[in-house]
Amino acid sequence: MTARSAKPAPPRPARRTPAKVRPPRAGRRPAGPQGFLTRAKRAWDRPLTAYYLILGAPLLITVLGLVMVYSASQIKALQSGLAPSYFFRKQLLAAAIGGGLLLLASRMPVRRHRALAYPLLAGSVFLLGMVQIPGIGVSVNGNQNWISLGGPFQVQPSEFGKLALVLWAADLLARKEDKKLLTQWKHLLVPLTPVTFLLLGLIMLGGDMGTTIILTAILFGLLWLAGAPTRLFAGVLGAATVLSALLIKTSAHRMSRLACIGATDPGPGDQCWQAVHGIYALASGGLFGSGLGASMEKWGELPEPHTDFIFAITGEELGLAGTLSVLALFAALGYAGIRVAGRTEDPFVRYAAGGVTTWIMAQAVINIGAVLGLLPIAGVPLPLFSYGGSALLPTMFAVGLLIAFARDEPAARAALTARLARKPVSGRKPAGVRWKTMRRRVKRRPSGER
Repeated sequence: MTARSAKPAPPRPARRTPAKVRPPRAGRRPAGPQGFLTRAKRAWDRPLTAYYLILGAPLLITVLGLVMVYSASQIKALQSGLAPSYFFRKQLLAAAIGGGLLLLASRMPVRRHRALAYPLLAGSVFLLGMVQIPGIGVSVNGNQNWISLGGPFQVQPSEFGKLALVLWAADLLARKEDKKLLTQWKHLLVPLTPVTFLLLGLIMLGGDMGTTIILTAILFGLLWLAGAPTRLFAGVLGAATVLSALLIKTSAHRMSRLACIGATDPGPGDQCWQAVHGIYALASGGLFGSGLGASMEKWGELPEPHTDFIFAITGEELGLAGTLSVLALFAALGYAGIRVAGRTEDPFVRYAAGGVTTWIMAQAVINIGAVLGLLPIAGVPLPLFSYGGSALLPTMFAVGLLIAFARDEPAARAALTARLARKPVSGRKPAGVRWKTMRRRVKRRPSGER
C-alpha cells in the first residue's frame, strides 16, 4: 500500500472545557426550604417584631372573643329572660373602655407608670377589704369577691389586684436593684412577699382560689427575674405548695374539682358535669367545627359557656383550627413579652413586662388546662377572650404597658423614627447592654444584637 492510498486519520473530537461554576453572589438568598427558613428568621428578628406582635395578637384575641361571647351567651341570656345580645353588648362596652385604657397606657411614659404603682396597690387593698363588708360585697357562684356598682354592673377588685401587684413589685425591685440590694435574700422577700400574702389573704377570704394561684405565679415570676437563688426559690415554692394543699384539703368543693382531672364521666352527684361536657364540646368540633353559632353544649348542657368554658365552645364551633389559632395568638403574645423583658435596659420595664407576661400566660394555661381536663377547674376567665369587664379592663391596660415598652426599645424606636421619616434603617445594630438571661444583667462590649 502506497502513502497516497492511505486513508487520513479521523479528526479528534474537540475537548470540552468544563463550564466555569460561578460563585454564588454574596447577597443571593438560598432557594427552597432553607431559604424560606432564613427569610423567616430574619423577619422574626427585626426590631419591630415584638411591637407588632403585642399590637396585633391581643387585638385579634379580643375581636375573636367578642364573636365567641355573642355566640356562646345567647342561650344563657334567653334563659335569664334577657335580650340575646345582652352579654355581648356589655362585653363590647368593656372592650371599648379597655381600648381607651390600652391607648392611654401605651402613650404614658415609664415614670407615670411607676407613679401609679402605690395608689393602685392601696386602692386594690381598700376595695378587697370592702368586698367583705355585708351589704357591699356581692356573692357570685359561692365566692364573695364582687362589688355592685348599681344595676347590672359589678366590679371584681381582685382582677385589678393583679395589675397593682405587677406595677408595685416592678417599681420596688427596680429601686432595690439600683441600690445593689437584691443580692441579699431579705431584700428579695421583704416587703414583696408580705404584701403579696396580704393580697392573697384578702382574696381567699372571698373563696377565689383561681386568682390566688395567678398572683402566686406572678410572685414566682418576679422572684425569678430578680435572680432569686435556687434555695430561696424552692423554699417559697414549697411553702406555697403546702399552703395550697391545706386549702384544698379543707374544702370539699375544691377536692371535688381536683378529682375531676381527666374525668370522662360526670360521676356521683354529677360533680364532674362541667369538666366532662367541656370535653364533649371539644370532641364534637372535629377539624373545622360545627359552624359559628351551631354549638349544642351551650343549650343548657355546659355551665358558664361564655366565661370559664368559652374555649370549649370555640372548639365545638370552630374546631381544631379555631382552638389552635387562639393558642398561636397567645404564644405570639408570650414570646413578644419575653423578648421585650429580655432586651430592655430599664429594670422597671424588665420586671413589669415579665410580670405582665407571666400573669397573662399563667391565666391562659390555667383556663385552657381546665377545659382540656389536664388541670382542676379554677374558675378564671381566658384573658382578653372570655366574658367579663372586670378581667378585660386591667388586662388591656397591661397590654398597653407592653406596647409602650416595646416601642421604647432602642432598636424599635430607631426603626419607627426611620419609617416615619421614610428613610432606610441603618444596617448597624445598636450597641448597649446584652442579657445572658432576663434574670441577670451583664455588661459587655457591643455584640450587635438588635
